[in-house]
Amino acid sequence: MATAIQTPPTTNGAHKTNTGLSTIPPSVPQTPYELARASLDRDGFVVLPATLFPTFDLNTLRSAASRLTTSARTGSWPYIRTLPKQFPPWSSDPSQGIWGVQHLLHPSNPDHLVFAKSYFDKELLEYVRVLIGCEENELTMELYNMLVRPDREFELRWHRDDIPASASPEEEMQRLGKPGWHAQWNLPLYEDSSLIVIPGSHRRARTQIERDAHPYEKTLPGMKVVELKAGEVVFYNNNILHRGVYDVGKERMTLHGSIGSSRGSAERARNVLQHGVAEWAGSWDLGGVEGEEWVGRAKKMRDRLVEMGERSGKVGFYAEDE
Repeated sequence: MATAIQTPPTTNGAHKTNTGLSTIPPSVPQTPYELARASLDRDGFVVLPATLFPTFDLNTLRSAASRLTTSARTGSWPYIRTLPKQFPPWSSDPSQGIWGVQHLLHPSNPDHLVFAKSYFDKELLEYVRVLIGCEENELTMELYNMLVRPDREFELRWHRDDIPASASPEEEMQRLGKPGWHAQWNLPLYEDSSLIVIPGSHRRARTQIERDAHPYEKTLPGMKVVELKAGEVVFYNNNILHRGVYDVGKERMTLHGSIGSSRGSAERARNVLQHGVAEWAGSWDLGGVEGEEWVGRAKKMRDRLVEMGERSGKVGFYAEDE
């Protein structure tokens, strides 16, 4: 698992060199946010403890998640991820089973404000800002979905979110060398060990073993199962080599979010807009909660998403090969 986030030892900002002189290291992480960024850059993922986010009310979130999941399974909520497809577009018919629920912030969701408070949490957004490397006034609303217990056995193949499996090593490295301009995370409402990653694979092309492996290979060299407690948050690079394995017998309600920067909107457009979020974001009305401290941030971030949709138009889908 990625290194736990801890405060670095006190050294008054200096360290000894082999000449005996003290110097100030220019890039040693000093804050919890910088430590998280260093871990994410090194490993491709970082797990943050639930104690960092005291505003997350797990009981309230679980109740809202349960209501929406029930609506999704019974056909009342049309925004779902249906089995056995891994990528959009998905059907709105749950008869074959579901593994995800889309658009937690959609205005027609009676509990959209419950989820919004966690998505626009001030502390979460500060981590996002540092992980992306942008300013607060650049943060852009993207996606807030939920991964749930599948109705039958289901697992995702090994993949990178924005690099197809057909990419050559040179194509992989070209894409991996570009800034991501977004942060992606999972927030489990129950214990979750579904995410499997290969640490460090976000900084290199696939090895020959990885390229030759079966898409659903059970084990690959160096892989890690990310064990999460309820309320913890795992941020991960979406181009780390990863997959998901879901247990039909274990309850799962894991909030799955992403936030971007306006500087990267052109590169992020397809990944975000293929989910259909721009179709309703402009009508997301927060007038009834004007007094709450997160609302101002939410409106500005929503407006940047709407602008992205207006500039990009139709973007197509990442993969239609299933």
